[in-house]
Amino acid sequence: MSSEIEGGTYVVLDPRFKTCISDERVERLWTGTNFSEGPAWFPAGRYLVWSDVLRGNKMMRWDETDGSVSVFREPSNFSNGNTVDLQGRLVTCEHLSRSVTRTEHDGKITTIASHFQGKRFNSPNDVVVKSDGSIWFSDPTYGIDSDNEGAKASPEIDGCHVYRVDPGTGVVKQMTVDMVRPNGLAFSPDESILYIADTGVTHVKNGPQHIRRFRVGAEGALSGGEVFAVSSNGLFDGFRVDAQGRIWTSAGDGIHCIEPDGTLIGKILIPEPVGNLTFGGPKRNRLLICATTSLYGVHVNATGASR
Repeated sequence: MSSEIEGGTYVVLDPRFKTCISDERVERLWTGTNFSEGPAWFPAGRYLVWSDVLRGNKMMRWDETDGSVSVFREPSNFSNGNTVDLQGRLVTCEHLSRSVTRTEHDGKITTIASHFQGKRFNSPNDVVVKSDGSIWFSDPTYGIDSDNEGAKASPEIDGCHVYRVDPGTGVVKQMTVDMVRPNGLAFSPDESILYIADTGVTHVKNGPQHIRRFRVGAEGALSGGEVFAVSSNGLFDGFRVDAQGRIWTSAGDGIHCIEPDGTLIGKILIPEPVGNLTFGGPKRNRLLICATTSLYGVHVNATGASR
């Protein structure tokens, strides 16, 4: 049975969740987007970059030092997922260009991947960088399903998959074969496990609305792929992993916290559906939450994994 902490911000489903949270209330840091997505934290500058992907076609920047918000890039090629690579550069999934790009330190934009076996990607959605420098990204069709998140087009690739870009050669390799609409992804702290959300219920009746767990082998080879957790409210979209291996994932009613054993131990309730989140702040213990029209923040008793 759940119990709500005063203020209604947290729902405790398992005693383990009590050690992860404080009594701090969720703070709305800014509002004004159509659909917030893809938060990426830059620790050196103490700022967050995120996307407004639904008709917004821009990227926003929030400065933790003074709370200011500004437009980071407009237009943004309908950017969605973002992350920071090992050199502190922004890596972005772009729906309109159907590619993964990197923003160099001088502001120039480099295309990392745009095709697989001569065919354009569907619309890269979320991205993560492994400690070996390899770049992993999901490629559902959301950016080509309509003009609202990119440009309506027919898929050139058969199916929707997760891909890996080799850090040395730049060669792109398909890593999954049986996902409907792969979406958010993140590695466990030791990178032995890759978690991938599948939001296929948006396109297939009674389709997946879960996170799967894959074991990572030599050169990134994946095995397993069993269902790790099923969403009880809306969809698991983007998510992050903390240093203890817990998954903090977006959902229809806020943030769900899931133990490595698959147990949903608690929720942080947000007043609008959440698309993605990341750990920020000087100690990486502040959840920065992209929830439809707004950016929210709350400190927790957990530290984000290094990647």
